[in-house]
Amino acid sequence: MVKIRLQRFGSNKSPFYRVVATDATSPRDGRFLEIIGTYNPVKNPAIVDIDKEKAAKWINNGAKPTETVKNLFKKYSVLEK
Repeated sequence: MVKIRLQRFGSNKSPFYRVVATDATSPRDGRFLEIIGTYNPVKNPAIVDIDKEKAAKWINNGAKPTETVKNLFKKYSVLEK
């Protein structure tokens, strides 16, 4: 099963995330299949850069986004139908 989740980068108290498509059994910061975008919550306002075509492709192929990624998609209207 493929999941769309956040992969953490950055130092302590300064996180930076990649939105990636990965196998559900892979660890959080482990191997991934494709980078879909980035998310930087430290900046004000938060910076979200997600490739809509890649996200739609993975969703259509059966990938399940995590709750956090699903909320990001809704808030920044990534998957408008």
